[in-house]
Amino acid sequence: MDNFDVSVIVPVYNCEEYIGTTLDSIINQDFKNFEVIVIDDGSTDRSLEIINEKLSKSLISHQIIHQENSGVSSARNAGISKATGKYLVFIDGDDYVTGNHLSELYNGKSDFSLVQFIKKDGDRLSTPYHFSREFMSCEDFIKKELNMEMPFTFCQLMYKTSIIKDNGIKFNPDLVYGEDIDFALRALIYGDEVTISNEATYYYLQHPQSAINTSEFRRFEVIEIFEGIADFYKSKGRDDLANLVITSRIPKAIFGNMNYFFYNGYDFDRVLNKMKELDLLTKLSRYEGDSKFKSKIRLFLLSPKIYYKTWKKLKNSID
Repeated sequence: MDNFDVSVIVPVYNCEEYIGTTLDSIINQDFKNFEVIVIDDGSTDRSLEIINEKLSKSLISHQIIHQENSGVSSARNAGISKATGKYLVFIDGDDYVTGNHLSELYNGKSDFSLVQFIKKDGDRLSTPYHFSREFMSCEDFIKKELNMEMPFTFCQLMYKTSIIKDNGIKFNPDLVYGEDIDFALRALIYGDEVTISNEATYYYLQHPQSAINTSEFRRFEVIEIFEGIADFYKSKGRDDLANLVITSRIPKAIFGNMNYFFYNGYDFDRVLNKMKELDLLTKLSRYEGDSKFKSKIRLFLLSPKIYYKTWKKLKNSID
């Protein structure tokens, strides 16, 4: 069996428009000792044909797994089970990376390492976040994420394979939205340190078919996911982190998704009724933290309709 430093896991479902670019970006890495594991999740377009064509012509060690359509979580789990590298990297089949992605991530020592990402929406590019330090404890990293003090997506991280496999960490196949942050926040609790690079090497494509754009009110399901993470942290004796989930991450997720629906033209009554159905107003009221954000929540809870009307007038100035 080859001893690879890194296993790159690429789930694919009907990505014929993007997967060629994705694989080219992986094949052309300046890092050499890695394998690529592509999981075709029952694509009905030309994705599998393109995958076979690209990888058969490359010198990169690779595995191609074909399965019946079971969802991205199942596909990633299949990739993890086949991975032989010391570290795991995840790249979605409609994203791409720069040629130094793996070399920026890999040092062979840290439990986790991080690069920055750029959201690409047509010709529009987001500004990557900049960290002021090169290392951070996993605990501090978790707290920073739970306080939403930084933009974060799970694909920024390189994960030590032994942490993932020894602790049985998997993506939850029942989740449509938020399975990635669930995976990352559970994995990070087992590590000591995150090595940080400020190089932006991951390009995260936004398009109408993205799960984040097609999940309707299922975006609110992330609240239940975070409640599960809080229970998980409690089971590990980390009541402090569990409390941070309840008093910071959940209220911010509720408020952020609510404003997402408003911004995208969803009917006010539909959004509010869904929030009441899920008891999100109570969960929103538990916020503890920044006084400015707390004031926004209080204004909304005092009169959701007035908040909404004010938001419509001033939406460019209200986060």
